[in-house]
Amino acid sequence: MTDNLRKPEIGSSEPQSWNNFWRKQPDAAAAEGLSWSKKRILQVLDPFVRRGKRVLDAGSGSGFFSKYFCDQGMHTVSVDFSDRALEMTSRITGNRTRILKHDLRSEDLEEALFEKFDLIFSDGLFEHFSPVDQDKILKNFCRLLDRDGMIITFVPNRWSPWQLIRPLFMPGISETPFVLKALIALKTQNNLRILESGGINCLPFSFSPDRLIGRFFGMLLYVVAKKDA
Repeated sequence: MTDNLRKPEIGSSEPQSWNNFWRKQPDAAAAEGLSWSKKRILQVLDPFVRRGKRVLDAGSGSGFFSKYFCDQGMHTVSVDFSDRALEMTSRITGNRTRILKHDLRSEDLEEALFEKFDLIFSDGLFEHFSPVDQDKILKNFCRLLDRDGMIITFVPNRWSPWQLIRPLFMPGISETPFVLKALIALKTQNNLRILESGGINCLPFSFSPDRLIGRFFGMLLYVVAKKDA
C-alpha cells in the first residue's frame, strides 16, 4: 500500500479530538443538512439498502447516515468512540439505533457486537488511522460481515481541491487522504472482491462530472466490496 504510507498526526484519531470537533457542530446542521456530497453518497448506497437487513455504521459521527439507515427500515448499529458523536447519533435517530462506544481497531470488537451484518458502511474513518490500524479495522469488518454482505467505504481523495481548504472546516483533525489504487489495495489484500469503485462530488452542484473524472478529482473516493468466494 505504497500510495498511503504517511501516518496521521498524533491525536487525529483520539476520542478527545473528535469530542472537541463535534461539540462545535450544531446538531441540526451536522446531522440533517443534505449537502451534495451526502446526496451522492446516498446514490451509491441506495442499491444496497434493504428493509430488515442489518447495517453497521462504523464511525457514526453526526448520525446522519445512521438516521438514513433507520428511516429505510434497517436494523442499525452505530459505533464510535466519541461520546459527543454518539449523543448526536442517538438524538438524531430518535434512539432507533443500537449505540456502542468502542474502538474499531480492538480485537474484541466482534465479541462486543455479537452479530453479523449485511452491510458495513464508513465515511470519514480510514483516513484518520495509520496503514497498520486501517488493516486491523478492515479485518474486524471482514469478521463481522455476513456471508453475502457488503462493505462500502468512503474516504477523502488526495487530489481533490477540497484538501486545500479542509483544515479550515476541520481544525484539530488531521487525516491522510487516499488515492483510489490504495483504497482498492486495502480491500484486495484482505481477500475482498471489488464490485464497484469510483469518486464523487467533483463539483458541489447538481451537475458534476463524477463518472468521467470522479476517480481522479472527486472530493470522495469509494469502494463497494464483498468477501471473495
